[in-house]
Amino acid sequence: MSLLIPVVAAAMAIVSPTGGTAAQALVVDGQFRAADGGTYRAVTFDGTAIPAGSRVTVTERTSPDGTRVELRVGGVQANRTFGAHVHTQACGSTPAASGPHYQNVKDPKQPSTDPQYANAQNEVWLDFTTDGNGDGGAASTVQWRFRAGEARSVVVHDHGTATASGQAGTAGARLACVNVPFE
Repeated sequence: MSLLIPVVAAAMAIVSPTGGTAAQALVVDGQFRAADGGTYRAVTFDGTAIPAGSRVTVTERTSPDGTRVELRVGGVQANRTFGAHVHTQACGSTPAASGPHYQNVKDPKQPSTDPQYANAQNEVWLDFTTDGNGDGGAASTVQWRFRAGEARSVVVHDHGTATASGQAGTAGARLACVNVPFE
């Protein structure tokens, strides 16, 4: 297994003024590469929407009160809205490899399209719209923490996330994926 791009994935403790640990931060930084069977930090399945060489950063900050995830992209298709969510599996050479959305309370019926489970409080939704340069980003804060080993990637989807019953949580084709070892 070779990693062909530079990656920064560092956990840092942020110390509160009283001396205790207030939060943990994890940063994953990389460039999208074509999903050609290699092992990469970030892969693209659609070179028009998410060109090889475009940039991505995912930051996770945890505290006793919950989790904040931030997504930043650069050099992707300009003036476009994308959906993005945390998924349960690592990226692979096919879009489906990343598995379903991570859910704090798991929907017993998969794929999940029930708004009771597929919603921005039970999942991490990071929909964003790019500017004229193809730069964009989003942040999501939830009142829970990921279960160990059950959240492994962020997937960028074709369009913004639907919320209607029977479609909740759907955002079209999986265009790109970035591996993130969420804590």
